[in-house]
Amino acid sequence: MKYYIIAGEASGDLHASNLMKAILQKDQNAEFRFWGGDLMAKVAGEKPVKHYKELAFMGFLEVAMNLRTILKNIKLCKEDVKNYLPDVLVLVDYPGFNLRIAEFAKNLGIKVVYYISPQLWAWKEGRVETIKKYVDEMLVILPFEKDFYKKHQVDAHFVGHPLLDAISDLPEISVENFKKENGLNEKKIIALLPGSREQEVEKMLALMLSVRDSFKNYQFVIAGAPSLPKEFYQKFVDEDVHFVSNKTYDLLRCSRAALVTSGTATLETALLNVPEIVCYRTSKISYEIGKRMVKNIKFISLVNLIMDQEVVKELIQSQLNTENLVGELQKILEGPKRDKMLQDYELLREKLGGKGASNHAAEIIVNL
Repeated sequence: MKYYIIAGEASGDLHASNLMKAILQKDQNAEFRFWGGDLMAKVAGEKPVKHYKELAFMGFLEVAMNLRTILKNIKLCKEDVKNYLPDVLVLVDYPGFNLRIAEFAKNLGIKVVYYISPQLWAWKEGRVETIKKYVDEMLVILPFEKDFYKKHQVDAHFVGHPLLDAISDLPEISVENFKKENGLNEKKIIALLPGSREQEVEKMLALMLSVRDSFKNYQFVIAGAPSLPKEFYQKFVDEDVHFVSNKTYDLLRCSRAALVTSGTATLETALLNVPEIVCYRTSKISYEIGKRMVKNIKFISLVNLIMDQEVVKELIQSQLNTENLVGELQKILEGPKRDKMLQDYELLREKLGGKGASNHAAEIIVNL
């Protein structure tokens, strides 16, 4: 069968690549055409129609400023889908773009699967009506999403979380070898995950590194984003601030704690059993708009949303300052708060339903 897959972000590239591997196990004649990244390209053996680096626009202002590019990409995608005429279109999150393509493909008679739901339970709940009209199968990865869709008369499938598959396949790692291979010293590591977009990373690293004088017995290691060149990070690097590229999971597994910009990385950090502080700051305009549009949501991190309680500390906007970062970081490096967080992580893994999300999703897609 012919599969057309659209992933618009780095996390979507990871999950879509694992989905493609699972599809190939069930359909050896599978052909792929896709929008995504390097991981998907490795599975397919060819380049994406568009790389997600050309698609990722974050925040209301950035989207507004790049509207012409976004509309041009939507037009290109529609033409490409029509020319390729796949048996099934698989959409991975990225709702503003993907829901438009869903309507277009459905009207062409193409089967449409949505894998990894947009966060409609947080905002733009009205988009459920679009999903009801144009999506044949909704595959969700968070346990509470099935009930959300049931409330809207959509029979969604909870397939489990694909991060559990990605993390369970990791080989053993030696902290000592990791430090040697990456030019790190003997001090314990605090990992910094500042995001993936240049302006965001600049802002977050300045805040994260403002705590360094209070933790002179630790070294700070920045997890480089694949979307940014290594040279970009050099201005932050010195004797006790280091940088590694494309080794985020290995870095986290060798770290005592982490400061993490909100997003999928907060869940990855928790599933790798690393105590963390969730950091978030955006422009005042974007924050005020977002605050008015998001409803009935008590937390911004996936960890806390899934657990429906504060497991990890979230420092948002003005709360994200040096004093609060120092205080919260001290609590998770040693002591009862660290122990409690690690216990809660075990319950988190149980809630996410174990391994096999990619295989479960692939089975539904191939059968469709």
